Amino acid sequence: MRIVFVGPPGAGKGTQAKIICSKNHIPQVSTGDMLRAAKANGLLPADLVARMDQGGLVPDEVVIDLIGRRTSEEDAANGFLLDGFPRTVPQAEALSGLLEKRGTKLDVVLALDVPEELLVERAIFRRTDKRTGQVYHLKYNPPPSDAELEHRKDDQEDVVRNRVRVYQAMTSALLPFYAERGLLVQVDGVGSVDEVTHRVLAALEKV
Repeated sequence: MRIVFVGPPGAGKGTQAKIICSKNHIPQVSTGDMLRAAKANGLLPADLVARMDQGGLVPDEVVIDLIGRRTSEEDAANGFLLDGFPRTVPQAEALSGLLEKRGTKLDVVLALDVPEELLVERAIFRRTDKRTGQVYHLKYNPPPSDAELEHRKDDQEDVVRNRVRVYQAMTSALLPFYAERGLLVQVDGVGSVDEVTHRVLAALEKV
């Protein structure tokens, strides 16, 4: 199954993506993870790093190149879940072209809906264990006492609000694009992880 998973930053896509991928035996392809890894390894220019730190979006050509390489790998032969890509109609068209060349196409586009204020609260309380990469929420999913926690720069309130607004502006045409093609399924992203998972899996069963 080839899935595009979209939603504003902090909507819980990463958590739900891991569950979906485990059940469907497909890899999670996260542009955020790939970009952070490239940044950590010094593979991105300074101006691009600065843009990421301020919550700005990375140029299309950079992201599309990363996606093309990753979805060509052996573990993605039978499907994949794209987390955070595409965000724009040009990216969606590029993805469609990429898949058409391989004789495949998307099966579904899942969109998680979460209000902005809830996204901000989630980010403010989110922490990452530097050793394991595990993500915690100080209120709802507290970390163990021995975790080495960090609060990512892009989880600061002003950065989060900027990222949400950038996301809304950039994706305003994306959801109608996929809706017109009969691929879009919108899922309520408010509630516990288990509640949202139930909705997501129920939506996929109908595909």
